[in-house]
Amino acid sequence: MERYKIIYEDEALLVVWKPSGVPIQSARIAVPDIMSLLRNHLQEQGAASPYLALINRLDQPVEGLFLAAKEEEAAAKLSRQVSTHIHMEKWYEALVCGKLPGEKGTLVDYLLKDGRTNTSRVVPARTKGAKKCELSYEVLKEQEDRSLVRIRLLTGRHHQIRVQLAHAGAPITGDRKYGRTEDGSRQLLLSACEISFRHPGTGENMRFQEVPTFLRNKPRDT
Repeated sequence: MERYKIIYEDEALLVVWKPSGVPIQSARIAVPDIMSLLRNHLQEQGAASPYLALINRLDQPVEGLFLAAKEEEAAAKLSRQVSTHIHMEKWYEALVCGKLPGEKGTLVDYLLKDGRTNTSRVVPARTKGAKKCELSYEVLKEQEDRSLVRIRLLTGRHHQIRVQLAHAGAPITGDRKYGRTEDGSRQLLLSACEISFRHPGTGENMRFQEVPTFLRNKPRDT
C-alpha cells in the first residue's frame, strides 16, 4: 500500500496526506488503515498508549489532506471548528466530465443518504431525513468535455461533492457511483488539496496546500 505522508506535526496535531484508495479507518482487522499506521508512528516516538482522534474524514477513493488531533483538548477545539465552520475551511479540486452552469457559482441541494447502498441522492427540500448541503465552485480550466474545478465545502454531507456535481451535470471523472463508467479513469479525480484552521493551542491561523496527484507534472495552462 502506498504510504501516507505527514505534512506537519507538533504536540497537538497532525496534518496528513492520504493517497486515493487507502482507508483512513477500517473496521476490518486485515485491512491496513492510515490511523493505525499513525498510532504506530506515535508509539515509535515513545508514546505507550497514544491518543489520536480523526477530525475530518475523507472517503476511501478521495485523496488529500486530513487532520488528526494528538490531545483531547485539541480534538474538541478542532471538531468545534468543523461543526461551526468558523476558522476552518476546506478546498478541493476535481476533474469533471461536462460543464457547470457558469465560471463561478454556488450549489445548494438537499441530500438523502441510503445506508443500505452507501449512497446519497438529491431530493426535494421537504423530504423526511433530507439534509441541506452547499458548496461554492470556480472553474479553473475547460477543455473539450472536461473541466478542472476548485470547490469549497460549506457543509459536510455524505458524498456531498460527488452527488452535487453529478446532479449539476458535471460528474467527477472516475466516479463509479455517480459518474460515467466509460470516462476512462480508474481513479476518482477528486483531491482535498487545501485546508486552513486555527491552531487549537497557539491560536495561529494555519494553512496547508498540496497539488493533486492528477495535476502533478501537468501545468494548469496546457
